[in-house]
Amino acid sequence: PWTREVSAGGVVYRRTDDDSIEVVLASRRTRRGDLAWGLAKGGIEEGETREVAAIREVREETGLTAEIEADLGDTKYMYVWEDVRIRKTVHFFLMRHTGGDVADRDDEMEEIRWFPLERAMKRAAYRGERDVLTRAAELLR
Repeated sequence: PWTREVSAGGVVYRRTDDDSIEVVLASRRTRRGDLAWGLAKGGIEEGETREVAAIREVREETGLTAEIEADLGDTKYMYVWEDVRIRKTVHFFLMRHTGGDVADRDDEMEEIRWFPLERAMKRAAYRGERDVLTRAAELLR
């Protein structure tokens, strides 16, 4: 059996005083117990647009508020959960950090950290998200 899932998320960025760019990555434990760094994302709830869902998920998972500046397109992958194959599509947006506090996030995430953009592109655990970060970098340069 298989099913489809659609999520939305964001690449949240800020410019530092020396005009370099930092982005937020969130870490969660994999089923093996390893720490995997990735972008904030989650399911789109009934009646939500992708944009509204992305802003909400970023706020829930990171504690940060951000506004959408651009569409970064989709990443698609498949995984298996309890013997069901799930085809997942995640719509990502480029989002400028506007406020909030990482202490206000939910417990799903182990740690929230700002990374220099170049380092984030290497640290992200999943190829699809590294590709999304590369697209973000092209827009931000």
